[in-house]
This record gives sequence, C-alpha cells and structure tokens, in this order.
Amino acid sequence: MRSDVLAFVDEQLEELREAKLYNTIRVLESAQGSWVTIDGEQKLNLCSNNYLGLAADQDLIDAACQATETYGVGPGAVRTIAGTMSIHGELEKTLAEFKNREASVVLQSGFNANLAVIPLLVGKEDLVYSDALNHASIIDGCRLSRAKIRVYRHLDMDHLEELLQEDTDHPGRKLIISDGVFSMDGDLGNMPAIADLAEEYGCISMVDDAHGEGVLGSHGRGIVDHYGLGERIDVEVGTLSKALGCVGGFVAGDARLIEYLKQRGRPFLFSSSLTPAEAAANLAAVRKLWQKDDLVSRLWDNTQYFQGKMREAGFDTGRTETPITPVMIGDAGVSSEFSRRLFERKIFAQSIGFPTVPEGKARIRVMISAAHSREDLDFALETFTTVGRELDII
Repeated sequence: MRSDVLAFVDEQLEELREAKLYNTIRVLESAQGSWVTIDGEQKLNLCSNNYLGLAADQDLIDAACQATETYGVGPGAVRTIAGTMSIHGELEKTLAEFKNREASVVLQSGFNANLAVIPLLVGKEDLVYSDALNHASIIDGCRLSRAKIRVYRHLDMDHLEELLQEDTDHPGRKLIISDGVFSMDGDLGNMPAIADLAEEYGCISMVDDAHGEGVLGSHGRGIVDHYGLGERIDVEVGTLSKALGCVGGFVAGDARLIEYLKQRGRPFLFSSSLTPAEAAANLAAVRKLWQKDDLVSRLWDNTQYFQGKMREAGFDTGRTETPITPVMIGDAGVSSEFSRRLFERKIFAQSIGFPTVPEGKARIRVMISAAHSREDLDFALETFTTVGRELDII
C-alpha cells in the first residue's frame, strides 16, 4: 500500500486555520461594482481593485462583444506563431502613446510582465536592487533572473545608495526596481530619488506601477507621470487588471527593449495572448481615460472623504498616500473577526494577514472606488465604527 505522500498538506492547512490565517474565498455571483452579490445577498464591495468602476462599464462590454464577433473567442496560439491579431497591435500602440513611451507589449498579467522583462534586463553576473516590500511578482522575476538580489530597506534611499556605493566596481549590469504604489500600505515608491541614483550609478531603473495605473498622474497615466519623470525611468510595468477593469499586463519603454522582449520574453513566447475580447475592452478603457479625467477625480474625492472620516473616528490607516486604505488591526485573529462581523452587516472587506503582511500587522484593506456613492461610504463608515467599538479597536 502506497503511503499518503500528500499528508503534509493536511498539517499545513490545519496550521493556517489555527493561526487564523486561512483564507475564506468568497464567490461573487454578480459583476464587479460598488455592490456585489455573495451567497444570494447584496454586499458593499470594499475589496476590489476596480478603482474606476470599469469592470462592468457598458462601453467596455460593447467593445468586448464586438471584438468577439470579429475575431472569435480565443487567439488560438502564442503571439510569435499565430496569436497576434490586429487588436493586440492597436492596444499596444495606444498604450505606448498614452504612457508617452516609444513602445509597449501586452502580456497575460502584470505578474507575467515582471517574469518576462526582469530576466532580460539582468542575469547571473548582474545585480538587482529591490525594495524590501516589493510585490511577489518582482521577487519571483528577480529570482528567475539568477542575478544577485540586494534588498534595501523600504523606501530608504540612503540604504540604497550605500549598497550602490559598495558595488561601484561591479562589472555587470545593475537594476533598481520598485513598486510604484505598495499594495498593502498604499505608500508611493520614491521614483525621483531612484531616477537620480540610477543615473549617478549607471543603473537601469524600473517601476511596477500596478496600483498606480489609472490612479496617479494626469488621466491616470501612473506614477512616472505623477512625478513628471518622463523617460528617466527606463522600464514601466503596468497592469490592465485593476483600474482599467479587465485583465492583462504590459511593459512600456524603449522600442529596442520591447522588440527584444518579443524575441526572448518567456511568457510572451510560451503562453497564449489575451483574448480578442480582453484586448478590445482594455483598448476601450485606455481611450476612456485619455478622453476624460472625471473618473480619476471622483476616485480621489471618495478617497479623501473616506480616509478623513476614518481617522476622525479613531482608526489607524497607516501611511497610505493612495486610495488603498489599510485599517490597521494588528492581531490576525481580531482582524479576521472584524472582517466576519462586517460581512454579517453587508460589508465585504477582507482581512489580510501573514505572509501577505508581516506578523502583527494584520489589517482590513479597504479599496476605494470611483463607483462608490457618498451614501455607500457613509454606510461603510457607520458600520466600521460600530464594529471597531465592539472589538475595542477605537
């Protein structure tokens, strides 16, 4: 009789449950919006990355339907064989123009974009300087590159420069990489300082702006535009899966780099492209942002109102500078109970604990959207205050 080789999984799952770190995955029965249906009941949605409310936007839906009628439901191949359709090229051209870059390439996700580009920028003879709180996709991309990874303390530019000075005589390439917006705390990467240091020490500079696309800068062009850095940041990685309402990722920058990525980027070479519907919906989203800035303005109005009222109520919202609103709880068990009580009161706001955030830093991460009405936000504020008092958080 063969032994149960997967018995260890039961132990790991039980440890998660005992530590109050087991994720309860809620299933949505409706489109993304300010309110969603879960278990047959309407819940105020404070979890989604749907910053601008575009996930169920009618213009995007119409574009996706039209593209499906024209191109079919799937690409049928990887981009380098028979999977590149004219709608992909149109999206990439429009994205590059929107981002004020020479060229762009679209991939299946922001995660895949990092896995595609980082190993092309550096290899085993090279160095990467990575912020301590960079996203998992950056960490995995750096590991795949086989470069030596030098981690600098979060947002500590003096520490980054110390590491750069130590490596002044290193003969290989050097890459400085940072999130544009750090997804758990909502603070911003110091891209102006990174641009300065990259230029001084001869490094490639790169930003993963997943939570900045559609949120920061003029018309949501992102953190590079927000800081007016132009082409001083060599490589921009973005996502189409958050503020733009659909799915996918992209790399934008020098045309030579994009051409090289199309020749050697493994996720581009070995995995099928976006469906025509996804490409068309993303194209409609970019054009909508380009035409008007009203959704971005509404997002920030909602953010300032909600965060200000939460602080007035006595909640700790950390160091956020963006619509990401961490409601700091600390203990993972208390945070999970907070989320459960919110859910009972029609608020969908998940608890986030270790390993996504450090132990002792559990929080309810509230994601504000342009789709939220003032009534929605007032309902959330009242409910958070009630539960916060019940659990002695405030």
